[in-house]
Amino acid sequence: MRRALRSLILSAALTAMVSALLLLAPTSQATAASTGCFSDTTSVVATCPTGTPTPTPTSTPTSTPTSTPTPAPQASPSPSPTPTGADSSGGSVGGLANQRFNQMITNQMLGSVLLGVNEQINCSDCVSAFGSAGSFSAGVHGRKQLTNNLSLLAGIAYTQYSENGYHVTSAPIGAFALRYDFTEWGSSRPFFDIGTILTPWEKVRYSRAYMTNFGPVALTSSTNSSNYAVFGRAGWISRLSPRDELAASIEIWQLWQRVAGYTDPAAAFNPFDATIATGTDRTSLVKLGGQWTHLIAPSVEGNINGGWVQSFATHSGIVATVTGDGLVVPTMGNQGWFEYGGRLGFRLAKGWVADLFVNGTLGPQPVGNTIHGGVGLRINY
Repeated sequence: MRRALRSLILSAALTAMVSALLLLAPTSQATAASTGCFSDTTSVVATCPTGTPTPTPTSTPTSTPTSTPTPAPQASPSPSPTPTGADSSGGSVGGLANQRFNQMITNQMLGSVLLGVNEQINCSDCVSAFGSAGSFSAGVHGRKQLTNNLSLLAGIAYTQYSENGYHVTSAPIGAFALRYDFTEWGSSRPFFDIGTILTPWEKVRYSRAYMTNFGPVALTSSTNSSNYAVFGRAGWISRLSPRDELAASIEIWQLWQRVAGYTDPAAAFNPFDATIATGTDRTSLVKLGGQWTHLIAPSVEGNINGGWVQSFATHSGIVATVTGDGLVVPTMGNQGWFEYGGRLGFRLAKGWVADLFVNGTLGPQPVGNTIHGGVGLRINY
């Protein structure tokens, strides 16, 4: 009984052991499979259960890329400041129109000296050589009685003058007129003049200036011009006494001025340059005037003259092409001014007279206030 019990216990124990082994075997394999190799911490080769050495990946030293210096960013050039002043440049063309108007009026005044503006209406034949300053002028003029009623007045001169920014450097000027004096009417009578002033060739310089944000620009250009004028005059003369002659008159003038085209001269700084086309300026004038000639002493005579002048139908011939503005065509208004003149004559000998004379204008620009004076030596015959 004991033996059987002992065999039964032994048999059960063996059975339990076998069962336990069968249960543990898959678990160990699974553990081994899941675990893989165990790496030797001191070796670069791992020991696997299969005995096959598997190289353990080692960290390959990577070369640190050498940092290439990045070029410094190039600073883009700052844009150049843009000049301003196109409007000012265009406006300066109006100044040229004023200069050219003044030139017409001055030329007309200098021509009037050749027609005896400072002399009495009725006198004997004479020839006068003269020179003047203020506007330099030198020439000769005189009168010749063709009939008892008809006289020829004529003169020629060389002149230079400047005003308001322009300068006429060379200008031969000629003038002639016919005067009809109704001498048969007695001491108080009418008279009439018709005539012309010719300045066919002038060398002239015109100036214009304008402002920019970089400062002022001043330019002077050279060109050629010509001036022509025709006029008619109607008046009344009175011989108040043997020593006095008084006259009043009305004059109508038509003036033309032809100016050759030109461009601004080369300049270091002229961002808004201009080209001026060939053109003709013109204006009409009406003058109400009078004069008085008086024998101050047996050897001294004097003359004063003057009148109010009004322009009308004035037109500027300027057509300018200005950078930044395009075409610029200035307009010119009409204006009025006062003209004056005077003369002192000193009788040196019979038939010989030395004259001191002056002529000028008083008024707003562009005519302005001007004065021209000179001396002359007159021969009466």
